[in-house]
Amino acid sequence: MNQLVLAIDTATPAVTAGLVHRDGDRLDLLAERVSIDARAHAERITPNVLAALADAGRTMADLGAVVVGCGPGPFTGLRVGMATAAAYGHALGIPVYGVCSLDAIGGQTTGETLVVTDARRREIYWARYRDAVRIDGPAVSAPADVDPGLAQSVAGSPDHAALFGLPCREPLYPTAAGLVAAVVDWSQPPAALVPLYLRRPDAKTIAERDDDAGRNGPRRSRAKGSSQAASR
Repeated sequence: MNQLVLAIDTATPAVTAGLVHRDGDRLDLLAERVSIDARAHAERITPNVLAALADAGRTMADLGAVVVGCGPGPFTGLRVGMATAAAYGHALGIPVYGVCSLDAIGGQTTGETLVVTDARRREIYWARYRDAVRIDGPAVSAPADVDPGLAQSVAGSPDHAALFGLPCREPLYPTAAGLVAAVVDWSQPPAALVPLYLRRPDAKTIAERDDDAGRNGPRRSRAKGSSQAASR
């Protein structure tokens, strides 16, 4: 089946948008725009999509599907790409496929490979691959707690890959071709998009903050009362 696919990922500092022509199992990258800025996912994703379309000489009306990386990734950046992909799918009436962002890296490797990306808080998201197939993960851990197993090289975030004393290799970030290749079954309707946060976000809703305040308030009051009783 001939199909033009828009690929989007904002699970890492790389804000990626690309166009891939799919003909059965054959994938041809037509255009790709990548901006490396962990603080500009929302600002860069739409311009990158439009620039990739212009580079390829295509329009939104030519799109047949969207593929988006669903993480793991930090909460704020990840939801930008997923919301953008969902909006395009809804507006154009085309399917949106979610894939593991680490698979868009590890799926482009050979041999035994460890893939790592920045999870912040001095931690990394990681998964292990054997000939492009994920065999462990995804998970989030401190680098010292990650067992590279039989990995012969490390792909992904250069700063974090360097911590393992193994040869570093590309891809450094999820690529448009890697995202499209990570779709397991094009013949089936896509499942609902589910973000892979792997841990609770730092930001809390108002309801969550109020709930925390309600739980913590009585404890502080009891502690104060106990202190006064002790002083008497």
